[in-house]
Amino acid sequence: MLRKYVAFDIETAKILPAVVSELKAHRPLGIACVATLCSTDDRPQLWYGVTDDDKPAPRMNRLEAAELVHLLSKLVDDGFTILTWNGLGFDFDILAEESGMTDDCKRLARGHVDMMFHVFCELGFPIGLDRAAKAMGLQGKSQGIEPHMAPQLWADGRTKEVLDYVAQDVRATLELARACETQRSLRWLTKNGGLRDIKLPRGWLTVDGARRLPEADTSWMDDPMPRSRFTDWLATH
Repeated sequence: MLRKYVAFDIETAKILPAVVSELKAHRPLGIACVATLCSTDDRPQLWYGVTDDDKPAPRMNRLEAAELVHLLSKLVDDGFTILTWNGLGFDFDILAEESGMTDDCKRLARGHVDMMFHVFCELGFPIGLDRAAKAMGLQGKSQGIEPHMAPQLWADGRTKEVLDYVAQDVRATLELARACETQRSLRWLTKNGGLRDIKLPRGWLTVDGARRLPEADTSWMDDPMPRSRFTDWLATH
């Protein structure tokens, strides 16, 4: 039986250059909007702040971010597993800062399924959501918008485009999780156009489960990425 998932993704609010080596070095980044999608629902739920004249706010305030943490906690209590692509290294870290609910976000992060982190622990390097989705025969991410564009579009009032973008991200995340669990494997497109795959005999592992995997052999890499890049914030504060 497939898990009951709730896919989760945020778009940040701070406008930055197109090329930034370390996004979180520019924090606080703020949250423009969030999408969640339960595997029992047909369409994503969208979250964002609202101004006094009932328009999307430039960013969610602390109370609004905290309400999202409470919702995710309730869904976990109701038997859902939170699902992300890089939620450990990014989304939950940002949500912890913006909501002020650091301990709750750490707990949710450790118990959720971050597919990218699972893959990273298996291989020693991350892969992209869109490359995996396309290789699995799925639609993947929205075309025409890059992640760095979302804050500027939001600030320019093109909020519907950003909401459509984040909604498709959670659809793609959930579709990929289901396809991989059904096939017990993940395929992805390599940068040179080839196909690779890994087996998932136990399905997707939670963050705590993935952290127990043996370290991947990265001796062939010049500058391998450490797991601490994703997990450091769990040990802070």
